[in-house]
Formats: sequence, structure tokens, C-alpha cells
Amino acid sequence: MGLSAAADRVWQRLQLDRLAGGRHSGYVIHEDMRQHPRTVRSFVGIRWLLFGETVVGLTAIFIAAVLTSRGELVPWAVWFRSTVVLFITASLYVFAWRAQLGYYWAYSRLRLFSRIFPIVTLIIATIPGLYPGWMVVEQIVFSLLMIGIGDLLTSDHMRAAFPRPAKPGFADGAG
Repeated sequence: MGLSAAADRVWQRLQLDRLAGGRHSGYVIHEDMRQHPRTVRSFVGIRWLLFGETVVGLTAIFIAAVLTSRGELVPWAVWFRSTVVLFITASLYVFAWRAQLGYYWAYSRLRLFSRIFPIVTLIIATIPGLYPGWMVVEQIVFSLLMIGIGDLLTSDHMRAAFPRPAKPGFADGAG
């Protein structure tokens, strides 16, 4: 917990929630919902799925490196895609960390990306000749893991735990 608390202090000092979260940067869910066993269990599952994403990304780079070392031509798109997957996964880890601390903005971003990335990834995977077959499989696995994250985030419990912030003017009945 010490490392997480230290990272949180640095994050707060740099006001990165404000930068990343926009107008909802300070909106945090109730502590009882954040500590609820189903919420905790969901985030454990999300972390495992993100770990799977990391393994998928590193495996793609490893396969590309081995093929290149054997003299096979690995398309530039494979290297680009593999690197992007790792950066995307790193950003998703940050969103999951902040969401687990109760920040609505992070939950919202994580939920949005878990819906968009699988669609984009699967569409790109269907472009003939862009990727070798093994990379198409990698993209399908990536998409399935992202769909799993989205499934956890959109459960009835998680949607209840992370209610949408009230629009300005409506919270006080004026509007």
C-alpha cells in the first residue's frame, strides 16, 4: 500500500486528476461503494485482464523480434501495433488505479475505452494483408480481454457504485 499511497501523493501534487478528469475530476464515489466486496472483486478481475493485455502485448513484440532475428520480414504495422498496445495498456492501468480509488472520471474513461478499443481492433484486424495471421489472433485476444473489462465495468453493481455526477445546476434543484 505504501507505493500506491506515494504514487497517489505525487499524482495529487501534479494535479493530474484535474488534467485527466476535466470537470468531474474531483467527483469520487462513496467510500462504502468503493470498499464493497463486489467492487473490490471487479477491480481484481480488471487487473488480471490488464495483466493479460500486457502479456499479449509483450508476446507480440517477442514473436516479432524472433521472426526478425530469423531473417523474416515483419511489417512495420506489427511493430507499431505491438508498441501501441503496450502504451494503451499502461494508460488503462492508470485509469483502473484511479477508478479503484473512486474517481468517476477514471471509471468513465476505462469503460469508454473498453467499448471502443475492441471495435477498432477487430475492424483493423479484418484489413487484408495488413497483419500476419498470428497478429490477427493477437488482436482478437486483445479484444476479448477488453470486452471482459467492459463486462465487469458495466455490471449492475459497478454502474450503481459509480453513478454519473449530477449536472451543474441540478444538484441544488435550480435548473
